[in-house]
Amino acid sequence: MGTSLDVLKHEMVPDHQIMDEEEVAELLATYHISLEQLPKIYHDDPAVKAIGSELGDVIRIVRESRTAGRAEAYRLVVKRPKK
Repeated sequence: MGTSLDVLKHEMVPDHQIMDEEEVAELLATYHISLEQLPKIYHDDPAVKAIGSELGDVIRIVRESRTAGRAEAYRLVVKRPKK
């Protein structure tokens, strides 16, 4: 069998971090939103699987940006709908 790829080490994959409950509460309060209003990311996304995330987790995605320096995005882990 061939070698496996560590998706988190690929140069095009930004840093993915599971946020703790306190961080999530602060995020939601800061933006005056509910958990369900966050953008979604599927539970079977390779980076989500690689960090050991579970349904309902909130992921912080940190990208390096030439214009902003550092950009953070947030995603709620959800199950992919059946076709």
